[in-house]
Amino acid sequence: MDATATPVVNVSAAHHAPGELIHSLLDGALIENADSVAVRDSQGHWTYRQLAEHSHRFAHWLRLHGVNHGDRVAVQLPSTRELVAMLHGAVRAGVVLVPLNPAMKPFLMSSVFENSEPRLVIGKGNAVEAIREVAATIPVHDFDAVWPDVQEQDATPFVHDVRPTDLAVLIYTSGSTSAPKAVMCPHSQVVFATRALVQALEYRQDDVVFCRFPLSWDYGLYKVLMTAAVRCEIVLAGEESDLGLLRRMRETGATIVPIVPSLASMIVSLASRDKEIPPPVRMFTNTGAALPEATIDGLRENFPGVKVVRQFGQTECKRITVMPPDEDAERPGSSGIPLPGTRVAIVDENGDEVPAGTVGEIVADGPHVMPGYWRNPEVTAKAFRLDPRTGRTRLHTGDYGSVDADGYLYFEGRRDDMFKRKGIRMSTLEIEAAAMDIPGVRAAAALPPSQDHDLALFVEADLQPAIVLRELSRRLEAQKIPSICRVLQEFPLTLHGKNSRAALLSLLEGSAK
Repeated sequence: MDATATPVVNVSAAHHAPGELIHSLLDGALIENADSVAVRDSQGHWTYRQLAEHSHRFAHWLRLHGVNHGDRVAVQLPSTRELVAMLHGAVRAGVVLVPLNPAMKPFLMSSVFENSEPRLVIGKGNAVEAIREVAATIPVHDFDAVWPDVQEQDATPFVHDVRPTDLAVLIYTSGSTSAPKAVMCPHSQVVFATRALVQALEYRQDDVVFCRFPLSWDYGLYKVLMTAAVRCEIVLAGEESDLGLLRRMRETGATIVPIVPSLASMIVSLASRDKEIPPPVRMFTNTGAALPEATIDGLRENFPGVKVVRQFGQTECKRITVMPPDEDAERPGSSGIPLPGTRVAIVDENGDEVPAGTVGEIVADGPHVMPGYWRNPEVTAKAFRLDPRTGRTRLHTGDYGSVDADGYLYFEGRRDDMFKRKGIRMSTLEIEAAAMDIPGVRAAAALPPSQDHDLALFVEADLQPAIVLRELSRRLEAQKIPSICRVLQEFPLTLHGKNSRAALLSLLEGSAK
């Protein structure tokens, strides 16, 4: 595909019924619950009426600055009320939002800009100058100047013809190469996944969802949409102090808390020392990696009656399975059943389905399957494949698992260099590429975490490990920095001249003894 061409999003009518638009979730909430609290952050809150007005203002601002239908706008901002309004305003204007993690460093940002070619970028504070250095000819705006200008815009409804098949968001994830790859997220698939999730998780209109995760991660992004679909409240708590977490959960009346294992462990630690009445949490929902049983027990002990819901999914279809909340204590090790209206298959190397209880590749089928990766047809073809029997596109996850006789999924492991650490999906290849960018590093190999060791990095260099890790922290987010770094004068190689991972693993295990 030509690098400058805009990919065509082909959504089969047989596969996807006519869908809704993302901003219709907000517009519906405006009709039904205009004066209820929609979103709260550390600085205050907005009602659904206020959120809708600000979204229209931002849509007008985008047009004023020459951003048209199909253009991409990249934003690197903390999760606040304003960012939620910008999300809804962008999609209602037919603009594709590209949310970037506030922790993303210029090393990765440059490849994101090269791939997405945003019409403009919005950053904040000290990061703006760093963004400008990477963005080259792309206009970069400082949020602190943008938002007062947005507030001066007309709040009258911004009317534009947006189709359910139009792209709404590009979510960048780690890929099978050193460069990030973007999952294309059209309105139709996003809204279907949103509604299926609130049904599976039994969200209620009186819920308060306490979200610690950035909108650049689909786990955070969809919480904004799910609360709008149910007309309940979201608390954006990414900027809150860890030590004040329980206090803030009490103040806001949090009833649902999305977690990853590291956050869950922190909550258990804080709650076990807390002398106050626990926050009114009725459900924790986990993703990112399996929760240790001790952590699940700790949550249940400190939050009486709470449900701890296990899930499994990928950004490429948002969510694959959810354990029904009323069954949260049943079938240990299972991540639940498929979302309503979707299907999970376990297939062998030929793509044929295998019997219940047999381990194979996990394949997802349904209206939540995204069209592929932005401007990356080769990788798209590997993951998104037509089912010859139905003609529908299925997502081949590259993950292995099995289903039992009742259709409950059991995850077994990953087959490639992808893994999740501290709730973030990453690739050994991107860590190696960042290490190779350090002057003086001649070779690099990363070993993913296992039961025996955490994320480890080997480099061939004449540098001290502390210097390698310091330089790496300038190129990657904190979650991607290895806890183990070994410097070698010469790498062990295979007969084919490649880095011998088996030899490196032996070195790692030997050093641990």
